[in-house]
Amino acid sequence: MKIKTLFKSAILISVSTLAVAGETDRIVTEHDVETTQGEWCSAVINISQVYEDKGHEAAENLAREVVRDAYAYENGTVLFKPTLTTNPDTFRLTSEGALSYFVGGNEDFPQDTGFALNNWTQCHVDNAAVVTVGDTAHTMGKVHFTNANGDVTTVDKTWTFVKGAEDTLRITVHHSSLEHSAG
Repeated sequence: MKIKTLFKSAILISVSTLAVAGETDRIVTEHDVETTQGEWCSAVINISQVYEDKGHEAAENLAREVVRDAYAYENGTVLFKPTLTTNPDTFRLTSEGALSYFVGGNEDFPQDTGFALNNWTQCHVDNAAVVTVGDTAHTMGKVHFTNANGDVTTVDKTWTFVKGAEDTLRITVHHSSLEHSAG
């Protein structure tokens, strides 16, 4: 019971601090989160389309912008565990590591083939839950990617977003894994 009370107090203090500081516009809403997730999906599809239309260099340039705009690497470490990574390159704590996961071509991450280059045509987020606390939001759910052949890949995804002074949500935690299949 004490932990629950402390947690509720911390939430109220966090939201109250933002309000007192005149930063109520920094309070994250579920709509903010869903919009940002939709933008992330659109970005992955755009990278895929640019790759198909204009090649790897153009896709890498776009992906670099996406990583810069969507993730909070400029503020410090981002905890990014992409879906299809293995040891010793499982976690991507730098923007270059994230970029490599999306488009490959980085000799420091030789196993990366470029997740965003898989000719994705659709992406849809299905949140199980969205928890907002002041300028932060946490989500857990599924993301469904459809490629040009109509094949769907579904991943389990957990995100943490923080709303910065520029009023933009940035990803600070991104954990993704393939669904478990029994058998």
